[in-house]
Amino acid sequence: MLNRWWPTAGLIMAASLLLPSAALAQANSVIAGVVKDTSGAVLPGVTVEASSPALIERSRSVVTDGEGQYKIISLRPGVYAVSFSLSGFSTVKREGIELTASFTATVNADLRVGSLTETVTVSGAAPTVDVQNVVQQKVMTRDVVDAIPVGARPTSSCAG
Repeated sequence: MLNRWWPTAGLIMAASLLLPSAALAQANSVIAGVVKDTSGAVLPGVTVEASSPALIERSRSVVTDGEGQYKIISLRPGVYAVSFSLSGFSTVKREGIELTASFTATVNADLRVGSLTETVTVSGAAPTVDVQNVVQQKVMTRDVVDAIPVGARPTSSCAG
């Protein structure tokens, strides 16, 4: 009976030895790094985009954390281009980054301050207010003056 199970046990053992190598061939790679400005300060909020024909979606993007670090995971082996962009800074692009299976490529970037043009247009004039002369004048029509009730007028009488 032992001879009957021996071929099956051999197949199971051979398959278990081949599985790790098949999984290794499909292992994904990573692109990671730190983004700083030219003074060496880290830049949070930078959009980092990795693009390659090896990706089904053609590109994948992440945003740097509070320490300027980023990590794009689960990338297929192939050649990648990585771009870094943040408002107010010049965009940086790195091309020809070749990833092999189970490889972590470190791609750091230094962004320079870019040109930022902003135009603010204010229209309209402030109302003129005279704060020195506080006299208020009103014009009344003859009808308004006639409608004002008038009481008895005192007469001047002199008692002698």
